[in-house]
Amino acid sequence: MASQKIPELVCPAGSLPALKAAVDNGADTVYLGYRNDTNARNFAGLNFDPKSMAEGIRYAQARGRHVLMAINTFAQPGRLADWQRAVDGAADAGIDAVILADVALLDYASKRYPNLRLHLSVQGSATNYEAVNFAHREFGVRRAVLPRVLTLAQVEHVIKNTPVEIEVFGFGSLCVMNEGRCWLSSYATGESPNTVGACSPAKYVKWEKSPGSMSTRLNGILIDRFNDDEPAGYPTLCKGRYEVNGETYYAIEEPTSLNVLEILPEIVRIGVSAIKVEGRQRSPTYVTQVTRTLRAALDSFARDRERFSVKPAWQAELAKVSEGSQATLGAYNRPWR
Repeated sequence: MASQKIPELVCPAGSLPALKAAVDNGADTVYLGYRNDTNARNFAGLNFDPKSMAEGIRYAQARGRHVLMAINTFAQPGRLADWQRAVDGAADAGIDAVILADVALLDYASKRYPNLRLHLSVQGSATNYEAVNFAHREFGVRRAVLPRVLTLAQVEHVIKNTPVEIEVFGFGSLCVMNEGRCWLSSYATGESPNTVGACSPAKYVKWEKSPGSMSTRLNGILIDRFNDDEPAGYPTLCKGRYEVNGETYYAIEEPTSLNVLEILPEIVRIGVSAIKVEGRQRSPTYVTQVTRTLRAALDSFARDRERFSVKPAWQAELAKVSEGSQATLGAYNRPWR
């Protein structure tokens, strides 16, 4: 284990204050996107225009950190040039790497900018080493972000069979669908989460207050009903409570956040190159707390691998920003297999 490098800590930057929070609290790398639909986190009021992006890149790189740009949606018919211009802008801005999912864009970027480092987005849904090696062979991809559906043993199998760096998610929301392309959400709203930037676009969300409760709906579909003493979560289809055979419960997924602190030694052992924090739609406060905590854990592990243990204070800090104040190891740990 001693020979394995400590993974790079990759943190979200949905705004300039969030970027600075990540850098100031120990992120090795930040990832960001344009304020348009080339970005799968295209939320109103978030992301970067050219001026704020230039400032963010200067701020991070002056402190020895890397900046990645997510151009991770799929180009729409008749508009390929818009996505190509986004790649052009990333190259001109001096971005350290571009995160892409669309094969046509990978082809464009690899040919137009042969020295630009390319990462395969989680939106590309590469769940095996053959897919990762294809992206490496055809487009020179240097790193792949794996979907949150693999066990740790499956991640290790990928790493052992590819020259490509592997990045995995370490904290944040989970996705039980094929990473940002939720068929349930597309069915309910008629729009792809990949291209509209959210699995529950705000224009389809409705909150209905009634005596003693709050109902949440997505395009008219009842997602959940909360009592006044319950925190009312944002309505996403996979995390709603549904009536199934006479019982009402979280039938698809409970509201909980991925948290890999307790398996950090295993993540290092198998050779993961980078740990990614989800949450470009979250606040600078969230970015600060998660980045600071994971930095402390990684540094503690680096100092003394044999005696590493998870401090209760770290878990308490992450619980404050976890969905439903709950944590899970997600697919990484499947004791029933």
